[in-house]
Amino acid sequence: RGLADGCLQLGTPVTGGNVSLYNQTGETAIHPTPVVAVLGVIDDVTRRTPIAFKEEGQLLYLLGDTAEEFGGSAWSGVVHDHLGGLPPKVDLERERLLGEILISASRDGMIDAAHDLSDGGLVQAVVESCLRGGNGARLVVPDGLDAFTFLFSESAGRAVVSVPRSEELRFTDMCGARGLPVTRIGVVDGDAVEVQGEFALTLDELRTAHTETIPALFG
Repeated sequence: RGLADGCLQLGTPVTGGNVSLYNQTGETAIHPTPVVAVLGVIDDVTRRTPIAFKEEGQLLYLLGDTAEEFGGSAWSGVVHDHLGGLPPKVDLERERLLGEILISASRDGMIDAAHDLSDGGLVQAVVESCLRGGNGARLVVPDGLDAFTFLFSESAGRAVVSVPRSEELRFTDMCGARGLPVTRIGVVDGDAVEVQGEFALTLDELRTAHTETIPALFG
């Protein structure tokens, strides 16, 4: 029912998929694993928006609302070995609006990079974009949010984008006119991911953790 509601609201077809609910190896169960394939069309792939933060000095904006939603999150699973609780609430109309804003901003040259926020929350998305582009980021926790919720919440209907300074006013005006919350959270700069007043991790440290963990597990 949830998939059907999403397809109708977003106008997106499901082209296939697979659901593994009861597979296990011996006595070891796996987590239920639904895989859903969807289809989209990009009119000109040479103008697609990447996730990489490539240009120093560009402004970072968070789109959408952030709440204290950690049930089933990467933080809960990794730190506490617990994957229960309520998942983040889904607002399909907000998801549709977010998609429209991202498409319009990309088409009109208002953003140079965009990354969805899902597993791991904001900080995971920022790290991935920094590593892909080879540039660091300096972040500031917005008013009204604590640093932990800001960095690790997995609230749905959100994205982080990099905006050229020349496009800042046009981009924020568009978001405001269409009713999508938009918050400036930092700038692309340096060779580390730094959260003001909290921590700084160099790209070299992050790249090592990102690329060497699985090989180390397999010797």
